[in-house]
Amino acid sequence: MTSPPAPRTTHPYYMHDAIVAQPGALRSVLPSNAATIARAAERLRAMEHVILCGIGTSWHAALVGELLLARSGRLGHRVRAMHSFELASSWPPVPPETGVIAISHRGGLPFAHEALARAGSEGVAISVTGRSPRRAGDGELALLTVDQEIAAAHTVSYTTALALLAALADAVGGGDAATRGLARVPDQIEALLHRDAWVELARRFGDRRRYWFVGGGPNTATAYEAALKMTETNYATATGINCEQFLHGVYTAMTGEDVLVLIAPPGPARARCLTAARAAKAIGTPVLLLADDDDQELKALAVETIALPAVDELLSPIVAVVPLQLFAYHLAVRRGVNPDTMRAAEPPYARARELVAS
Repeated sequence: MTSPPAPRTTHPYYMHDAIVAQPGALRSVLPSNAATIARAAERLRAMEHVILCGIGTSWHAALVGELLLARSGRLGHRVRAMHSFELASSWPPVPPETGVIAISHRGGLPFAHEALARAGSEGVAISVTGRSPRRAGDGELALLTVDQEIAAAHTVSYTTALALLAALADAVGGGDAATRGLARVPDQIEALLHRDAWVELARRFGDRRRYWFVGGGPNTATAYEAALKMTETNYATATGINCEQFLHGVYTAMTGEDVLVLIAPPGPARARCLTAARAAKAIGTPVLLLADDDDQELKALAVETIALPAVDELLSPIVAVVPLQLFAYHLAVRRGVNPDTMRAAEPPYARARELVAS
């Protein structure tokens, strides 16, 4: 058995390697899974309903996949995203003629496999470990993305899972719009990676009381994922929330000591994100904006704008999450903490980890 690599103690940490590896991984993941995508799509088209499930980062991928399959996959209200733990423990067994797409970023899929085992139909499992998931059923398909990341905070496995879901949705729906858009995404991400703004952003926004990540549509999941990366890597107090939910009273907890990170590319949610920016302006909370570079109305309300490339709204989570991964990473570096470990070397957290894993 190969020994794990030694922990890194300074930048670049393993998380940084994973972030910058995303363009190459995205270019390779679709060709390597083409045959399985076709088989999975054929199976899903025969189902009356489709459920996507995951936990943590995988849950966020499931939320994006839900919209991809509903729209690009033309499944409409026949598709639903559910939390793997809740699907396995609280819901009735999955009925026949319901396909289950189980997403995991570690490959173990304990609750997802339990849900699949209770399903009355063959499932489609998505593994991000570079190998078939453990305890895979005889009729189960596996879409493989990348080898298990060394860093505890998943980045490249998330974006490649989203790419697979986009391609799968295209195959189910019989179109190719998402797949054609995916061809441009690696270059768009490379352009973002080559910017030199990330260290400065961490310096400017490194001492906020709370970080609010707000988005809508498929970027509700981006807001959730960005907040999770913050808590996992630099231990900041961060909240990810849908734009309308934020406006439904949550904004009253925001102060001028916070920062609102607004994910607002063109799309139906953009108008309510604009309202969120106006609310932040009234409260005195600075806005860090991710939006189209031509959106002057939103940019006028922000103290800093990260210009997102032109991309279909359904694919925008793949691109929009990358600057937020970098922001979380460089904030960890600024705070002097290792973003790879989730405090595994600290005895109280090591004891807590043992309890969580038991």
